Amino acid sequence: MAGYHVVLVHFPIALWMTATLAILYRSMSDGPLALSIDRALVPLLSAGLVFGLAAYGVGLSVWPIETITTSPLGRNHVMLATWTTAYWALLLVLRWKRGAAIWQGMMRWVSAGLALLGGCLLGITGTLGGHLIGVYTEVSQVLRAIGWEVYTTFYVPNPVLIAIGLASLILAGIGLFGGSRHTNRPV
Repeated sequence: MAGYHVVLVHFPIALWMTATLAILYRSMSDGPLALSIDRALVPLLSAGLVFGLAAYGVGLSVWPIETITTSPLGRNHVMLATWTTAYWALLLVLRWKRGAAIWQGMMRWVSAGLALLGGCLLGITGTLGGHLIGVYTEVSQVLRAIGWEVYTTFYVPNPVLIAIGLASLILAGIGLFGGSRHTNRPV
């Protein structure tokens, strides 16, 4: 089953990284190409979620959960895979429910920020999975530089916790400020 998981994870990776680029492009443009990309975003995110859930399920069947969670690296990978899948599901729901309104005002930049965060989560999840099968990347060096050793159980270091808190406050402020200007618009 491990081989199936390794092959299957490349589908959500490709789809979600494409979605990241699509969201970034759409955030910066209102042209015809950007509008066409936007029309494909919900199906793209939906396919990514279907493949992501399949990869997640197959990944959990590779080893019993009791086995994979005995390793800090395994715990980190399962935790990040859970976060990543849930995060992209939320981006799908956001785009689906809010429609084109996410490209108006400051919300377009919030969407771009959310896409970048989703791409980072995806990259870290893949890096941890690579470490589990012996394929190492320099991403772990970047994580080490910000205070996270991938071979130990993930705890949010204080500087990262502060950065997350500040980013949350900034994004919430942008959302509230941008949303208050559009309260009379139909959704």
